[in-house]
Amino acid sequence: GSNVHPSVFGRQTPSASSEAGLTGMASLRLRVNEWVEVRSLEEIVGTLDANGCLDGLPFMPEMVQYCGKRFRVYKSAHKTCDTINQYVIRRMDKTVHLEGLRCDGQSHGGCQAGCLLFWKECWLKRAQPPIRSGLEEAAPRPVGSTLTGTGPACEMLQRATRVPDEAGGEERYRCQATELLKATSSVRRRDQWDPRFYWRDLTSGNVALRDFVRYGLLAIVNAFMLRWRGRRYPHVCGLAGKRTPTAELNLRSGDLIRVRSRREIMNTLNAQLRNRGLWFDVEMVPHCGSEKRVLRRVEQIVDEKTGRLIRLPHACLILDGVTCSGNLSTYRMFCPRAVYPYWREIWLDRVEDPLAAPGSHA
Repeated sequence: GSNVHPSVFGRQTPSASSEAGLTGMASLRLRVNEWVEVRSLEEIVGTLDANGCLDGLPFMPEMVQYCGKRFRVYKSAHKTCDTINQYVIRRMDKTVHLEGLRCDGQSHGGCQAGCLLFWKECWLKRAQPPIRSGLEEAAPRPVGSTLTGTGPACEMLQRATRVPDEAGGEERYRCQATELLKATSSVRRRDQWDPRFYWRDLTSGNVALRDFVRYGLLAIVNAFMLRWRGRRYPHVCGLAGKRTPTAELNLRSGDLIRVRSRREIMNTLNAQLRNRGLWFDVEMVPHCGSEKRVLRRVEQIVDEKTGRLIRLPHACLILDGVTCSGNLSTYRMFCPRAVYPYWREIWLDRVEDPLAAPGSHA
């Protein structure tokens, strides 16, 4: 539990002040694979405003369980993608993602989106690697095991997840995904063609030099292809017409699947590259033909535009280890957010699992 009194929520605590003012501290300029320790809840609460946010970014109850523990930096979040309005890149200051730490949605109605958590640098401090050689201390708990704690600070964070109710209105949630536009700033279109805009991707360790050159050149080629041929690489088009087909494989967590070929998937898409409303993103193309395991079915998520918890009319799947890389996107190049793409079962084939026990579902 926490001994922070609600009256200090929204101003610095003495412990935070002793750190030379956490909210005003200089950027740590954290790089990929550096070790950090998440500060205590008392210190973090002292950086938050009355809505439980710092620079527009909420510190959520799902993050409390990681206070006082050490983790590696997964990516610098100096930029991220707008998944609310335009699917374009936006700037963010002094923020990182930590390895393996995703929201389990337990304080947001059981949302199953599994978003990678954002961490302001002043919520962290540099740390030495754990004495043990593995990731024992850093390993995140499985989805559904949030330990939100007790006490006034945790209760205040819980209340901050709810949007004030309109008269008779449906319950709405506030989270890092719904508040993303408030926590970021826009990027001019012309800046996205300035090589200097991508320098931080390289110097932070987000992108290896080989990939930086490879996908940078591909973006230049695609710019000319779009202008002169009206298409880009990899090319994806919908061939199914207005009515898109469906399939039911009854896949479950752990099932082994093979992603169907790009051509087979295009035969299930309409002109807007959608199957029953679900978009097939170009970032999913590199996984065509590969074998993966189902991580879980996704049946309900928080709508990032409205904050409402919605049930998906057709269940989707997310695959273990398959996230958006930002390498092939037109206006999201090198985005580090690692969003899980959603998959329709008709885009997948069940594969006989050599590791499955005799008589099991797989």
